[in-house]
Amino acid sequence: MIDTASQTDSNSTTRFWLIVTGVIILIQIVSQYLMGRIWICECGYVKLFEAGVNTPGNSQHLFDWYTPSHIIHGFLFYGLGWLVLRKKPLTAKLALAALIEAGWEILENSPIVIDRYRTATMAVGYTGDSILNSGMDMVSMIAGFFFAARVPVWLTVVIALGFEVITAFVIRDNLTLNVLMLVWPIEAVKTWQAAL
Repeated sequence: MIDTASQTDSNSTTRFWLIVTGVIILIQIVSQYLMGRIWICECGYVKLFEAGVNTPGNSQHLFDWYTPSHIIHGFLFYGLGWLVLRKKPLTAKLALAALIEAGWEILENSPIVIDRYRTATMAVGYTGDSILNSGMDMVSMIAGFFFAARVPVWLTVVIALGFEVITAFVIRDNLTLNVLMLVWPIEAVKTWQAAL
């Protein structure tokens, strides 16, 4: 026999955390709009994938070479949620992941971090994300989160490492190098990245 009261409680809890996640995403979008971010690429059109890294279209369209980094964010944030919210439902862990990703997206598009990217990393002409690209970064993180929630840990680790190797090979950048160069820039790495 199904306990309808506990099922209703479970549905209410799930709905609550999904609403919280939606509000977090809305705050991310509104915050970026208020910060003066543009909705789409200044070029006036939307591409599915921007292959150029040091081009005006980078971080302006739906997906780019930094999308794998955001998928890895989802892997990592799922792991964090599993660690600190073990007794909470998956949707509560998702809300935590969305909060962290939204916080990063807002910070990443602030003048101080944009300037840091320009001076410390290979992203010399970086102007920040379009609101569309930032929103798709959130979608990519959520996809990574749900992927990590459904597959064995070893597979998530293998895919994350694969993403890191492929992007390092193709664009001389990845999540690890991005964090390293923001926190503790190494001139030799910057020189290697600039040689692309």
